[in-house]
Amino acid sequence: MNKSPLLLLLLLTSGCGIYSVKGSMAPHLKTVAIPLFDNRTAEFRVAEDLTDAVINSFTRDNSLKIADRGAADVLIEGTIIQIDDRAGAFDENESVQDMKIYLSVQIKCSDQVRREVLWQERLTHFGSYDPGGGPDARSEALVEAMEKVSEDVLNKTVANW
Repeated sequence: MNKSPLLLLLLLTSGCGIYSVKGSMAPHLKTVAIPLFDNRTAEFRVAEDLTDAVINSFTRDNSLKIADRGAADVLIEGTIIQIDDRAGAFDENESVQDMKIYLSVQIKCSDQVRREVLWQERLTHFGSYDPGGGPDARSEALVEAMEKVSEDVLNKTVANW
């Protein structure tokens, strides 16, 4: 008896350990629109930067193609609610050693084909910076928080199906 076809069948039907998010998405959802987020803070350019970060996350992931709002299957809308700097760690003299910048965003993800909300949530993430690092250190920490928010938006969107 030739065992090769049986072995081949066994290998083809067993899991190879490869995980794909695409297989879990609803088949009618192929494109996503991410219009400019609203900004309810006094921070300059944060809406543009966060919107770009979310678009870049979806572009890198490639599960959904970026499209115009009117043509997209999925619509992601966001409002930046709050940006808050807080002391993260103190030394023995009670001097601030580490600052955290918290970014809170209200996100709504909708299926425009079936006209239903897929998920809606307030997301809050932070970036850390050295208080003595000046404005560049704070800016880098804000970018870190934006990256965390953008990855969270991507994961909640493509993994929810």
